[in-house]
Amino acid sequence: MIQRLGELWQHTPLAFWLVLAACAYFAVMAVRLTVIDVRHHLLPNRIVFPSYAVAGVLLLTAAVFSDVVSGADQSRGGPPAALLAVPALRIVAGAAILWLFYFVLRFAYPPGMGFGDVKLAGVLGMYLGFLGWGHLFAGTFLAFLLGGLWSIALLAARRGTLKSSIPFGPFMLAGAAAAMLLPA
Repeated sequence: MIQRLGELWQHTPLAFWLVLAACAYFAVMAVRLTVIDVRHHLLPNRIVFPSYAVAGVLLLTAAVFSDVVSGADQSRGGPPAALLAVPALRIVAGAAILWLFYFVLRFAYPPGMGFGDVKLAGVLGMYLGFLGWGHLFAGTFLAFLLGGLWSIALLAARRGTLKSSIPFGPFMLAGAAAAMLLPA
């Protein structure tokens, strides 16, 4: 995300500010959801649902503005309409793919994951989809890696059992944040 911000600042300052606002919102949302999920094993709809609108508007608008400028710069080489559709499609598809993946996991083993995690997955899919398919995969992988390592540490310290439940939202957020720091 940092590399992407640098590119946006050079080419499209408006898109830079929109993505920066989306990142700031992500940070605030992540801290609030982490605290609540650790304390109560709950990801409240009053935070998750508005996040779809905020992230969607900021990221989609940034994608449109950054592509309008790049499309104008490349108007001699090809149709800018094709360029305009790709990032916006990636944001929406990232949200849908990640939501569906977590929904299937929830459906396959309901005690293993709460529906709050499924709802949060769509929001994270927008952020990671904005960056690209590799980031979407990396963020998902890192969430499960971090959650698994934490579970192993709890078992090794005898602070939990195989039946213990852990809040998975913080690991989803940490995995997405870590993936957002990866280079493009």
